[in-house]
Amino acid sequence: MPTSLKTIKSRLDSHLGENLTIVAQAGRKKVVRRRGTLSETFHSVFVVDLDQNENSFERVSYSYADLLTKSIDIQFDSDEPAELDSDSDVEAEAE
Repeated sequence: MPTSLKTIKSRLDSHLGENLTIVAQAGRKKVVRRRGTLSETFHSVFVVDLDQNENSFERVSYSYADLLTKSIDIQFDSDEPAELDSDSDVEAEAE
């Protein structure tokens, strides 16, 4: 995981337009999984266009600090699935 907001933004910039899965902590023992496409990056936030078949709204935005503090985890379809392996055990327990 990158250690600064600048490196997080530059990593996301290199994945613009790619499909991804976001796993977000939605509360105590609750995890939300969303699929979509990374559409835009800004100075302090990034925007994901969500898959309309799975979600009731079109877009969602997160801050780079969410990634830094591990409030959310991102898995790009082009990456190895190893990034989510540690969280998948937690998600299975939460359900």
